[in-house]
Amino acid sequence: MHRTTFARQAANLWAVKWRLWRALLERLPHDPHLSLVDSVPLPVCRFGRAPRCRRFRGQAAYGRDSGGRCTFYGFKLHPRVCWPGVVAALVVAPANIADPAPVPELAAGAAGLLLGDRNYWHPQLAAELAPAGLALLAPFRKRSRDPAPTRSHLLNRLRWRIETVAAQFTARYHAKRTWARDPWHLTSRMLRKVLSHTLCILLNAQAGRSPLHLADLLI
Repeated sequence: MHRTTFARQAANLWAVKWRLWRALLERLPHDPHLSLVDSVPLPVCRFGRAPRCRRFRGQAAYGRDSGGRCTFYGFKLHPRVCWPGVVAALVVAPANIADPAPVPELAAGAAGLLLGDRNYWHPQLAAELAPAGLALLAPFRKRSRDPAPTRSHLLNRLRWRIETVAAQFTARYHAKRTWARDPWHLTSRMLRKVLSHTLCILLNAQAGRSPLHLADLLI
């Protein structure tokens, strides 16, 4: 079987991957009342090639990578992670979509605390989520004008867990290497990474190890 044929047939199994992921979540111990949200840049090509890039034309967009302090062309991966680091929901959106915009979709069915960084400071959104039993907490948007720096420092200390998960998707799962050329293959690719990450956490939990120490599985 040719490699491209195999990749196409594997992409057809995206629904199976989704069901396996949800089944693993039911077996994996985690705290559904403590969630964290963040965004990970997914460039579809080099910035200089963006004007003539044919992949995802009309779907990808220019956005800001706050970590790299640069502009890129592509999408953003928006995960919702439950403590101690389990990806419970995932949304891929164009890079020009503001970080708080996918939160209602990410938080569907969730309750308790939802922590974000300064980009998620959005009092109106917090008020909309409150009737569903979800409290959106984020540091004040402007660090220099923060009226409660101690509170913001505490929230940032709790948020390190989702930054660890985002780093694993970037370094171990090469999430920023978007070889897919259409949303169908991109969906399959992201689900495969999330499924693998969830399975690794489950294996660590069963072995009594720290859930996010993925390197321990190679020993």
